[in-house]
Amino acid sequence: MNDSVALLLKELRLPGFVRHYKSLWEKAVEDGWSHTDYLSALCEYEISDRYDRRTHKWKREAQLQTGKTFTEFDVSRLSKNNKTSLAKLQQDMEWSHHADNVLLIGPSGTGKTHIASALGHALIEKGVRCKSFPAIGLVQLLQQAKRDLELMTVMSRLDKYQVIIVDDIGYVKKTDAETHVLFEFIAHRYESGSLIITANQPFSEWDKIFPDSMMTVAAIDRLIHHATIIELEGESYRKKHQLEQIKRKKKETT
Repeated sequence: MNDSVALLLKELRLPGFVRHYKSLWEKAVEDGWSHTDYLSALCEYEISDRYDRRTHKWKREAQLQTGKTFTEFDVSRLSKNNKTSLAKLQQDMEWSHHADNVLLIGPSGTGKTHIASALGHALIEKGVRCKSFPAIGLVQLLQQAKRDLELMTVMSRLDKYQVIIVDDIGYVKKTDAETHVLFEFIAHRYESGSLIITANQPFSEWDKIFPDSMMTVAAIDRLIHHATIIELEGESYRKKHQLEQIKRKKKETT
């Protein structure tokens, strides 16, 4: 085997083959592999390399929060029902292929953003492309697109993401310009792409987000039609963690 093979493999865009064909050939000769065994092993390396590259690229573009995965999440904080719901979302991600939504509702600091980000990481690892936006950032993007007469173009461009995370929807200002583009986005994604939405307010207070009751009802109706709703309760995890750190420091200094 000579270097011309490497050039051919590069031309074919098979970097996994390029990296491993020599070492695997030596092993194949030593262990008496058939040509099929050798080719199969190379293909496994190529598939693994492609998965790693794709996962790295998709996580970078998704802009998920670093470190907020299920490994770092304290599931014991959740109620039994919420644990069951979250386990189902993790184990069977078909919901993301059926344009189902996930709505995380609860006070600040109860883990909504962490769960949303953790779902994003898990989805990408399962080959589902997703993108995370702060709600205000998404609305600003859509407003600019509407001013440029490109709102439908931008929303269609976002369709490449099977799942879009909208974090802190309650922070969107209740103005016609902002809420109308947000409603148009929700309507556009309805039954065509999944949304993971976090909100501090229960649905009964969503009239603070949308300018009139009809729009509020229509938005909620579209979101909950095919959705898993997880309502989080309890003390702010961030506040609790901060108090524990203060107590620990006091003990260390006494």
